[in-house]
Amino acid sequence: MTDSGRTVSNWNVPNALTTLRIVMVPFFGWALLHDGGQDLTWRWVAWALFAVAMLTDKIDGDLARKHDLVTDFGKIADPIADKAMTGMALIGLAIIADFLPAWLWWTVTVVVLVREWGVTAARLSVAREVVMPAKQSGKVKTTMQVVALGGFVAPFGLLEGGLETIGDALWWLSAAALLVAVVLTLTSGWEFARDVVRHRAGRPTTAERQAQD
Repeated sequence: MTDSGRTVSNWNVPNALTTLRIVMVPFFGWALLHDGGQDLTWRWVAWALFAVAMLTDKIDGDLARKHDLVTDFGKIADPIADKAMTGMALIGLAIIADFLPAWLWWTVTVVVLVREWGVTAARLSVAREVVMPAKQSGKVKTTMQVVALGGFVAPFGLLEGGLETIGDALWWLSAAALLVAVVLTLTSGWEFARDVVRHRAGRPTTAERQAQD
């Protein structure tokens, strides 16, 4: 149901793309972990699946807003699809433990997943009462997270010969992006939790105060 009162069918292109992303998750995980993550061909396949998933995430959101095709199914399924794909990437990379030690990968994975799923659950719990808009820090966090995970899913550091130096440099850049993403994960998560507490207490959130100014 939209704000205009007309009923929007769940059978639409944005929801189909969201469902496709969910279906892609196990195939992405299998490709990433094939042969212990050491098979260059399957790592590139995994990277391609990850890239397609991130691209369809952008497309389905734009289509839903442009053509007024926002549905309750989409509101619930879209963040689940996003978190499932990025979660699979983090868990898979922690298992493979390329470039960074396994303990560091698992620490990053736990911190990011606890924050992401916690924020998603909280956002859905207050969705009928107030829309908690994504902050700029959250948007930058998502971008850096996608860049970092995409960089590590691709087997840059496994390249040999003349491409070895370039591959290692790309993984160092991915590590820098991952560091920024983790920092923003914590800070934006704290900001969101603060706004939820304010809303529960009947006080205006940061976005609501800015709208009043």
